[in-house]
Amino acid sequence: MDWQELGMTAARGFLVYVVMLIVIRLLGKRTVGNFTAFDLLVALMLGEVVDEIIYGDVSVAQGLVAIVVIALAKYLTTWLSYWKHGLNRILEGAPTELVRNGELDRKSMHHELMNELDVFAALRLQGVADVREVKKAVMEVDGQISVIREEWAEPIQKRDVYGDEAKKASKEEKRTDTPEALGAG
Repeated sequence: MDWQELGMTAARGFLVYVVMLIVIRLLGKRTVGNFTAFDLLVALMLGEVVDEIIYGDVSVAQGLVAIVVIALAKYLTTWLSYWKHGLNRILEGAPTELVRNGELDRKSMHHELMNELDVFAALRLQGVADVREVKKAVMEVDGQISVIREEWAEPIQKRDVYGDEAKKASKEEKRTDTPEALGAG
């Protein structure tokens, strides 16, 4: 094994990283599920490299070079995303607003390759029965959908019913639950 061959392995590893990152970004956020595009890419590539090393398709030295290059590429893209917010938007994407004030944003849904059934299913998973309850629903960069409800649709709380009395009762309960109040002090 010579240095030129190891250098070519490193170059191929970095090239595959860049190409796969572009492909994953083009496929959209739903492709990555709960991972960021970087996490999915690294998991896929490391799995393949380890497979190649285990089955002897590449030498251990070549496999280790590829693993180091993938790790360095991950570190570099994470570092660039952290320091340059414009690059973060390019590398990881941006959140996409799917529902605004109870109305579906069909252009955004089309961009994320989602139909009404997909959005309604995601809302149900968040405990929302009616889209009119939603002030804002956003597909985050990791593919998760976060929901902010309209104020009137928020679940009722004790303070909503009892007002200041609920706060006073809660404080009284806390004071009587102390070891001193229970006679243990």
